[in-house]
Amino acid sequence: EVQLVQSGGGLAHPGGSLRLSCVASGSGYAGYSVGWFRQAPGQDRDGIACVTRDGALFYEDSVKGRFTISRDNAKNTMTLQMNSLKPEDTAVYYCSAGDYYRDRGPDAPRNLIPYYWGQGVQVTVSS
Repeated sequence: EVQLVQSGGGLAHPGGSLRLSCVASGSGYAGYSVGWFRQAPGQDRDGIACVTRDGALFYEDSVKGRFTISRDNAKNTMTLQMNSLKPEDTAVYYCSAGDYYRDRGPDAPRNLIPYYWGQGVQVTVSS
């Protein structure tokens, strides 16, 4: 079992940057695919970026080129660097660990099925 604890988030101006971090405890972190999801008020929780256990990276189109996901298996961590933030990025962000299924369609973060979640952090982008 894996426990995920998030940090980061907060308030940023449009065009600004924020960095989210997630630390995993427990066993087997390196054997999971990991990713970041976000949920805006009244909307579903959607995957936006993931790194498979073999290191493949996938991004949702709305964040591609602006957000960067990374993982460090030696430190049991993952991060999401968010640049060029937009008001529509405002949401609660969750880190996750699970399995990535390549037979669910074209490669995309939505193919990550999480088994474990972080507690979520608020990201607000506003002037």
